Amino acid sequence: MATKPFASSADLGAKDETLEVLAEGVYALTAEGDPNVGAIEGEDFVVAFEARATPAAARDWLAKLREHTDKPVRYLVLSHYHAVRVLGASAFDADVVVAHDNTRKLIEERGLQDWDSEFGRMPRLFREPESVPGLTWPDVTFSDRMRIDLGGDRGELILQYCGRGHTAGDIVAWLPRQKVLFAGDLVEAEAALYTGDAFHKDWSTSTLDRVKEFGAETLVGGRGVVPKGREAVDAAIEQTRKFLLVMRDEVGAVHARGGTLKEAFTATHDKLAPQFGAWPIFEHCLPFDVSRLWDELDGIDWPRIWTADRDREVWAELQG
Repeated sequence: MATKPFASSADLGAKDETLEVLAEGVYALTAEGDPNVGAIEGEDFVVAFEARATPAAARDWLAKLREHTDKPVRYLVLSHYHAVRVLGASAFDADVVVAHDNTRKLIEERGLQDWDSEFGRMPRLFREPESVPGLTWPDVTFSDRMRIDLGGDRGELILQYCGRGHTAGDIVAWLPRQKVLFAGDLVEAEAALYTGDAFHKDWSTSTLDRVKEFGAETLVGGRGVVPKGREAVDAAIEQTRKFLLVMRDEVGAVHARGGTLKEAFTATHDKLAPQFGAWPIFEHCLPFDVSRLWDELDGIDWPRIWTADRDREVWAELQG
């Protein structure tokens, strides 16, 4: 059997981007399974959510946003540390870059390796990589909750840590008045999960429970469509939970009987593929997902660092 192209290295076709106005002054940009981004207007400023992989890619998003508002970006919120979410930050010229305490820790610990790793996995997202001036560092971090007053009668934006999940430092952005939640990669709607730096038990239980407790009526996940209506939002959350629970069941069973990582990958792939296999980045993500979960079952709580070399080794073992 022919070896599958590494990760998303062969995914080079352009994606159609769609800017959606979710409520007055609340925007999301989706792109057929590429990372989603968003923005919220305050009275005289903008809060941007996520930064894209390069300043060049971020400027494309900002050009679309400027068709709706010319207010300056005061806050840039980073949901977590992954390179495709943060390295475009300089394009926003934001006054304040905000992230979780653990996100700063992860940037310090593995930001350079992650940059190299993700560039190799997803080269198309890194348009004009030479435009990246270096690692993105937050100006402000918090441990639990941060509130941003949007001014006038626009209410507030709540940045919240819901627990360990996709990474150790994921945060969400909640608009209680509009009931819109920007969930980052804690929730995906009709897109596969990347769990290579995840905490599978926490994510599939208490963390997703806290996300669901917001009672959002519109949810912008990390990739995929924007669910609208409480039923659709809850379905996206439960779809995410199901992916994680199936992984835990299948990998856990192989691990418990003393099987191999390759056997665990095959069993998990076979179980997930009927529902999730055709969704964006499924084949790309699953080897890294299973490898991380296997580590957790071996007692490795803090995720090992992904390097370009380790990426290729895992890929060759599981997708080769």
